[in-house]
Amino acid sequence: MLVSAKEMLTKAKAGKYAVGQFNINNLEWTKAILLTAQECNSPVILGVSEGAGKYMCGFNTVAGMVNGMLKTLNITVPVALHLDHGSYDAALQAMEDGFSSVMFDGSHYGIEENIEKTKEIIRIANEKGISVEAEVGAIGGEEDGVIGGGEVADPDECKMIADLGVTMLAAGIGNIHGVYPENWQGLNFEVLAKIQEKTGTMPLVLHGGTGIPAEMVKKAITLGVSKVNVNTECQLAFAAATRQYIEAGKDQQGKGFDPRKLLAPGTEAIKATVKEKMELFGSVDKA
Repeated sequence: MLVSAKEMLTKAKAGKYAVGQFNINNLEWTKAILLTAQECNSPVILGVSEGAGKYMCGFNTVAGMVNGMLKTLNITVPVALHLDHGSYDAALQAMEDGFSSVMFDGSHYGIEENIEKTKEIIRIANEKGISVEAEVGAIGGEEDGVIGGGEVADPDECKMIADLGVTMLAAGIGNIHGVYPENWQGLNFEVLAKIQEKTGTMPLVLHGGTGIPAEMVKKAITLGVSKVNVNTECQLAFAAATRQYIEAGKDQQGKGFDPRKLLAPGTEAIKATVKEKMELFGSVDKA
Protein backbone atom coordinates (compact mmCIF):
# COMPACT_ATOMS: atom_id res chain seq x y z
CA MET A 1 0.00 0.00 0.00
CA LEU A 2 1.25 3.48 -0.86
CA VAL A 3 2.18 5.73 2.05
CA SER A 4 2.78 9.46 2.34
CA ALA A 5 6.43 10.53 2.44
CA LYS A 6 6.03 12.16 5.87
CA GLU A 7 7.02 9.32 8.17
CA MET A 8 9.91 8.03 6.03
CA LEU A 9 11.39 11.54 5.74
CA THR A 10 10.91 12.42 9.41
CA LYS A 11 12.83 9.23 10.27
CA ALA A 12 15.49 10.05 7.67
CA LYS A 13 16.00 13.56 9.04
CA ALA A 14 16.34 12.25 12.61
CA GLY A 15 18.65 9.43 11.46
CA LYS A 16 20.85 11.67 9.27
CA TYR A 17 20.27 9.75 6.05
CA ALA A 18 18.17 10.52 2.96
CA VAL A 19 15.47 8.71 0.99
CA GLY A 20 15.90 8.70 -2.77
CA GLN A 21 13.19 9.93 -5.11
CA PHE A 22 13.64 8.10 -8.38
CA ASN A 23 11.54 9.35 -11.27
CA ILE A 24 9.64 6.75 -13.25
CA ASN A 25 8.99 6.81 -16.99
CA ASN A 26 7.39 3.44 -17.75
CA LEU A 27 6.81 -0.09 -16.47
CA GLU A 28 10.49 -1.12 -16.60
CA TRP A 29 11.55 1.92 -14.59
CA THR A 30 8.91 1.35 -11.93
CA LYS A 31 9.58 -2.36 -11.57
CA ALA A 32 13.37 -1.89 -11.41
CA ILE A 33 13.12 0.74 -8.66
CA LEU A 34 10.58 -1.19 -6.56
CA LEU A 35 12.55 -4.46 -6.77
CA THR A 36 15.77 -2.67 -5.79
CA ALA A 37 14.09 -0.92 -2.85
CA GLN A 38 12.79 -4.28 -1.61
CA GLU A 39 16.19 -5.93 -2.09
CA CYS A 40 17.95 -3.09 -0.24
CA ASN A 41 15.21 -2.97 2.43
CA SER A 42 14.99 0.77 1.78
CA PRO A 43 12.08 3.20 1.75
CA VAL A 44 11.62 4.82 -1.66
CA ILE A 45 9.77 7.65 -3.38
CA LEU A 46 8.61 7.20 -6.98
CA GLY A 47 8.62 10.58 -8.69
CA VAL A 48 6.33 11.38 -11.62
CA SER A 49 6.69 14.62 -13.55
CA GLU A 50 3.66 16.04 -15.35
CA GLY A 51 5.24 15.13 -18.69
CA ALA A 52 5.91 11.54 -17.62
CA GLY A 53 2.37 11.35 -16.23
CA LYS A 54 0.94 12.35 -19.63
CA TYR A 55 3.28 9.91 -21.39
CA MET A 56 2.02 7.06 -19.17
CA CYS A 57 -1.64 7.90 -19.96
CA GLY A 58 -2.48 9.94 -16.88
CA PHE A 59 -1.94 9.82 -13.13
CA ASN A 60 -4.75 7.27 -12.70
CA THR A 61 -2.90 4.81 -15.00
CA VAL A 62 0.35 5.39 -13.10
CA ALA A 63 -1.31 4.84 -9.70
CA GLY A 64 -2.99 1.68 -11.02
CA MET A 65 0.31 0.28 -12.30
CA VAL A 66 2.20 1.08 -9.10
CA ASN A 67 -0.51 -0.36 -6.82
CA GLY A 68 -0.64 -3.50 -8.95
CA MET A 69 3.12 -3.95 -8.68
CA LEU A 70 3.20 -3.43 -4.92
CA LYS A 71 0.77 -6.31 -4.59
CA THR A 72 2.16 -8.67 -7.24
CA LEU A 73 5.84 -8.14 -6.36
CA ASN A 74 4.97 -8.33 -2.65
CA ILE A 75 6.69 -5.03 -1.86
CA THR A 76 6.76 -4.49 1.92
CA VAL A 77 9.08 -1.46 2.18
CA PRO A 78 7.45 2.01 2.44
CA VAL A 79 6.69 3.44 -1.02
CA ALA A 80 5.38 6.94 -1.76
CA LEU A 81 4.05 7.94 -5.19
CA HIS A 82 4.95 11.59 -5.62
CA LEU A 83 4.07 14.24 -8.19
CA ASP A 84 7.28 16.05 -9.14
CA HIS A 85 7.14 19.80 -9.94
CA GLY A 86 3.38 19.86 -10.21
CA SER A 87 1.31 22.84 -11.26
CA TYR A 88 -1.66 23.71 -9.06
CA ASP A 89 -4.12 21.81 -11.30
CA ALA A 90 -1.83 18.80 -11.64
CA ALA A 91 -1.43 18.59 -7.85
CA LEU A 92 -5.22 18.52 -7.42
CA GLN A 93 -5.53 15.84 -10.12
CA ALA A 94 -2.75 13.65 -8.70
CA MET A 95 -4.34 13.76 -5.23
CA GLU A 96 -7.64 12.71 -6.73
CA ASP A 97 -6.04 9.91 -8.75
CA GLY A 98 -4.40 8.18 -5.80
CA PHE A 99 -0.93 9.70 -5.44
CA SER A 100 0.27 9.65 -1.83
CA SER A 101 2.48 12.74 -2.11
CA VAL A 102 2.59 15.87 -4.27
CA MET A 103 4.97 18.68 -5.00
CA PHE A 104 3.34 21.97 -5.78
CA ASP A 105 5.93 24.10 -7.52
CA GLY A 106 4.73 27.66 -7.03
CA SER A 107 8.23 29.07 -7.33
CA HIS A 108 7.33 31.07 -10.46
CA TYR A 109 4.50 32.92 -8.67
CA GLY A 110 5.10 35.93 -6.44
CA ILE A 111 5.60 34.86 -2.81
CA GLU A 112 2.03 35.91 -1.77
CA GLU A 113 0.32 33.90 -4.50
CA ASN A 114 2.67 30.98 -3.91
CA ILE A 115 1.63 31.03 -0.23
CA GLU A 116 -2.12 31.17 -0.98
CA LYS A 117 -1.99 28.30 -3.46
CA THR A 118 0.31 26.24 -1.22
CA LYS A 119 -2.13 26.66 1.70
CA GLU A 120 -5.01 25.31 -0.38
CA ILE A 121 -2.99 22.28 -1.54
CA ILE A 122 -1.97 21.60 2.08
CA ARG A 123 -5.58 21.82 3.27
CA ILE A 124 -6.76 19.19 0.76
CA ALA A 125 -3.67 17.01 1.28
CA ASN A 126 -4.11 16.99 5.06
CA GLU A 127 -7.67 15.73 4.69
CA LYS A 128 -6.39 12.82 2.59
CA GLY A 129 -3.18 12.10 4.52
CA ILE A 130 -1.00 13.11 1.57
CA SER A 131 2.44 14.70 2.00
CA VAL A 132 3.27 18.02 0.33
CA GLU A 133 6.55 19.36 -1.01
CA ALA A 134 6.97 23.07 -1.73
CA GLU A 135 9.77 24.87 -3.52
CA VAL A 136 11.51 28.14 -2.78
CA GLY A 137 14.07 29.57 -5.22
CA ALA A 138 13.89 27.92 -8.63
CA ILE A 139 16.06 24.85 -9.14
CA GLY A 140 18.30 25.47 -12.15
CA GLY A 141 18.44 23.58 -15.41
CA GLU A 142 15.45 22.35 -17.37
CA GLU A 143 12.50 20.50 -15.87
CA ASP A 144 9.66 19.89 -18.32
CA GLY A 145 10.50 23.14 -20.12
CA VAL A 146 10.90 25.24 -16.97
CA ILE A 147 14.40 26.70 -16.94
CA GLY A 148 15.95 28.15 -13.80
CA GLY A 149 19.43 29.50 -13.29
CA GLY A 150 20.56 27.54 -10.24
CA GLU A 151 19.20 30.18 -7.90
CA VAL A 152 19.85 30.24 -4.20
CA ALA A 153 16.78 30.42 -1.95
CA ASP A 154 16.22 33.11 0.67
CA PRO A 155 16.24 31.41 4.13
CA ASP A 156 13.51 33.77 5.39
CA GLU A 157 11.22 32.86 2.48
CA CYS A 158 11.96 29.20 3.22
CA LYS A 159 10.76 29.72 6.79
CA MET A 160 7.57 31.43 5.58
CA ILE A 161 6.69 28.48 3.36
CA ALA A 162 7.80 25.89 5.95
CA ASP A 163 5.54 27.50 8.55
CA LEU A 164 2.49 26.89 6.33
CA GLY A 165 2.74 23.22 7.27
CA VAL A 166 4.33 21.62 4.22
CA THR A 167 5.91 18.21 4.81
CA MET A 168 9.19 18.91 3.03
CA LEU A 169 10.89 21.82 1.41
CA ALA A 170 12.94 22.00 -1.78
CA ALA A 171 15.25 24.98 -1.54
CA GLY A 172 17.58 26.05 -4.33
CA ILE A 173 21.20 25.92 -3.15
CA GLY A 174 22.88 26.19 -6.55
CA ASN A 175 21.73 22.74 -7.71
CA ILE A 176 20.37 22.18 -11.21
CA HIS A 177 18.41 19.57 -13.13
CA GLY A 178 20.08 17.48 -15.80
CA VAL A 179 23.80 17.29 -16.53
CA TYR A 180 25.96 19.82 -14.67
CA PRO A 181 28.02 22.24 -16.79
CA GLU A 182 31.80 22.33 -16.37
CA ASN A 183 31.70 25.80 -14.81
CA TRP A 184 29.25 24.76 -12.06
CA GLN A 185 30.05 26.44 -8.74
CA GLY A 186 28.98 23.58 -6.47
CA LEU A 187 26.38 23.55 -3.70
CA ASN A 188 26.09 26.52 -1.37
CA PHE A 189 26.42 24.91 2.07
CA GLU A 190 26.34 28.22 3.94
CA VAL A 191 22.84 28.92 2.68
CA LEU A 192 21.80 25.32 3.34
CA ALA A 193 22.96 25.65 6.95
CA LYS A 194 20.95 28.87 7.36
CA ILE A 195 17.83 27.28 5.84
CA GLN A 196 18.23 24.29 8.17
CA GLU A 197 18.58 26.66 11.14
CA LYS A 198 15.31 28.42 10.27
CA THR A 199 13.27 25.36 9.32
CA GLY A 200 14.36 23.07 12.16
CA THR A 201 13.11 19.50 11.87
CA MET A 202 11.56 19.95 8.43
CA PRO A 203 13.02 17.50 5.88
CA LEU A 204 14.85 19.39 3.11
CA VAL A 205 14.94 18.20 -0.48
CA LEU A 206 17.86 18.24 -2.90
CA HIS A 207 16.73 18.34 -6.54
CA GLY A 208 19.06 17.60 -9.44
CA GLY A 209 20.88 14.78 -7.66
CA THR A 210 22.52 13.57 -10.87
CA GLY A 211 26.13 14.66 -11.15
CA ILE A 212 26.55 16.23 -7.71
CA PRO A 213 29.78 14.68 -6.36
CA ALA A 214 29.15 11.99 -3.71
CA GLU A 215 31.00 13.92 -1.00
CA MET A 216 28.78 16.99 -1.57
CA VAL A 217 25.65 14.85 -1.35
CA LYS A 218 26.88 13.33 1.92
CA LYS A 219 27.61 16.77 3.33
CA ALA A 220 24.17 18.06 2.31
CA ILE A 221 22.59 15.11 4.17
CA THR A 222 24.48 16.04 7.35
CA LEU A 223 22.98 19.55 6.96
CA GLY A 224 19.37 18.41 6.92
CA VAL A 225 18.70 17.10 3.39
CA SER A 226 16.43 14.06 3.83
CA LYS A 227 15.29 13.52 0.23
CA VAL A 228 17.47 13.46 -2.88
CA ASN A 229 15.92 13.41 -6.35
CA VAL A 230 17.51 11.28 -9.06
CA ASN A 231 16.28 11.09 -12.64
CA THR A 232 18.85 11.85 -15.35
CA GLU A 233 21.36 9.33 -13.99
CA CYS A 234 18.94 6.41 -14.40
CA GLN A 235 18.08 7.61 -17.91
CA LEU A 236 21.75 7.77 -18.92
CA ALA A 237 22.42 4.28 -17.50
CA PHE A 238 19.37 2.86 -19.28
CA ALA A 239 20.35 4.46 -22.60
CA ALA A 240 23.99 3.27 -22.38
CA ALA A 241 23.01 -0.36 -21.66
CA THR A 242 20.41 -0.35 -24.44
CA ARG A 243 22.90 1.10 -26.91
CA GLN A 244 25.45 -1.57 -25.99
CA TYR A 245 22.90 -4.33 -26.56
CA ILE A 246 21.96 -3.01 -30.01
CA GLU A 247 25.51 -2.18 -31.07
CA ALA A 248 26.54 -5.74 -30.17
CA GLY A 249 23.82 -6.90 -32.61
CA LYS A 250 22.00 -8.85 -29.89
CA ASP A 251 18.62 -7.67 -31.15
CA GLN A 252 19.34 -9.59 -34.37
CA GLN A 253 20.17 -12.89 -32.65
CA GLY A 254 17.28 -15.31 -32.12
CA LYS A 255 14.40 -13.51 -30.43
CA GLY A 256 16.65 -10.69 -29.29
CA PHE A 257 14.28 -8.15 -30.81
CA ASP A 258 11.57 -9.08 -28.27
CA PRO A 259 11.05 -5.89 -26.22
CA ARG A 260 11.31 -7.89 -23.01
CA LYS A 261 14.81 -8.94 -24.04
CA LEU A 262 15.71 -5.63 -25.65
CA LEU A 263 14.82 -3.63 -22.53
CA ALA A 264 16.29 -6.07 -19.99
CA PRO A 265 19.89 -4.72 -19.94
CA GLY A 266 18.63 -1.16 -19.48
CA THR A 267 16.36 -2.30 -16.67
CA GLU A 268 19.31 -3.99 -14.91
CA ALA A 269 21.32 -0.78 -15.35
CA ILE A 270 18.57 1.20 -13.58
CA LYS A 271 18.64 -1.31 -10.72
CA ALA A 272 22.40 -0.94 -10.33
CA THR A 273 22.15 2.87 -10.35
CA VAL A 274 19.35 2.91 -7.77
CA LYS A 275 21.23 0.53 -5.48
CA GLU A 276 24.36 2.67 -5.65
CA LYS A 277 22.32 5.77 -4.75
CA MET A 278 20.54 4.06 -1.85
CA GLU A 279 23.94 3.10 -0.44
CA LEU A 280 25.22 6.66 -0.87
CA PHE A 281 22.11 8.18 0.75
CA GLY A 282 22.31 5.75 3.69
CA SER A 283 18.75 4.42 3.30
CA VAL A 284 19.68 0.71 2.98
CA ASP A 285 18.04 -1.36 5.76
CA LYS A 286 16.10 1.66 6.98
CA ALA A 287 12.68 0.28 5.93
